[in-house]
Amino acid sequence: MRNVSFNKGQVVKYLAWTFGLAWAIQFAVAPLYRTNQALGQLVLAAMMFVPALGAWLAGGRFTDMGWKPQIRKNLRPILIAWLCPMVLTALGAALYFLCFPGHFDLTGAYLKASVGEAALEQMEAQGLSYPIYILVSAMGSLTYGPLINAFVALGEEIGWRGFLYPQLKARFGRRHGWLLGGVIWAAWHWPLIWLIGYEYGAAAGNAAGYFGFPVTGMLLFCVIAAGWGILHDALYEKSGTIWVPALLHGAINAAGTLPLAVCLPDTGSARLLGPEPMGILAGLPFLIAAAAVFLHTKED
Repeated sequence: MRNVSFNKGQVVKYLAWTFGLAWAIQFAVAPLYRTNQALGQLVLAAMMFVPALGAWLAGGRFTDMGWKPQIRKNLRPILIAWLCPMVLTALGAALYFLCFPGHFDLTGAYLKASVGEAALEQMEAQGLSYPIYILVSAMGSLTYGPLINAFVALGEEIGWRGFLYPQLKARFGRRHGWLLGGVIWAAWHWPLIWLIGYEYGAAAGNAAGYFGFPVTGMLLFCVIAAGWGILHDALYEKSGTIWVPALLHGAINAAGTLPLAVCLPDTGSARLLGPEPMGILAGLPFLIAAAAVFLHTKED
């Protein structure tokens, strides 16, 4: 672990800036997202740099976050961060579709619902079948996708794993710091879960909604974010470079939405279970991996 001392003033400032700015953006972008999804997603991508800005405004120290990737030394953590999200996402999606085989779809129903039937027709007119489109997308998510996404995810990782998690671990211990950090990370997304159905509702192609909206989505995302946070921070500790958790974050973002592309839209409350790894059933491989790390990690 990095030698970080808990600074209550800095943590309060960080949370105030990070939540204040991000929540303001989320409330502002919600109406835009409904009318222009592409532009809304661009704004949300920019929002990922708010945690880094919050850490800077709080007076966080950036110099010792590990800016050199040290590829030879960190080859194993890099490969884990790059490849494991696709493997775990595929396992989780397979588990979901085994339980809900009727939800599996290769006709492009999800694409039609999300971007319109014209996009599918144009793709087919160019000789690209939907299964081939899925295969090409999967290859991109396994190869260059994580690397490209890592540069955007870096903004979050500077704030969460680079600044906040070390502070929380210094104050509450590694395990409690991980869990608390995960809940805070999830809560940062709550306005989106409420306003646009982020992860489980309309924004994820589920206009049918789900049971207990939006509270169940908010609580479930706390569980998922806590598990992801453990994996991100454990790899950060192992590698000593902020680029590794950024790569993991980018790989999860690249692979995470692929299962939706082979799932029927509007599956209702089943979206709380999967097929994305944000669902509790499809997310089991990630949660099991996080539990293994959590149980085999010492407090000090």
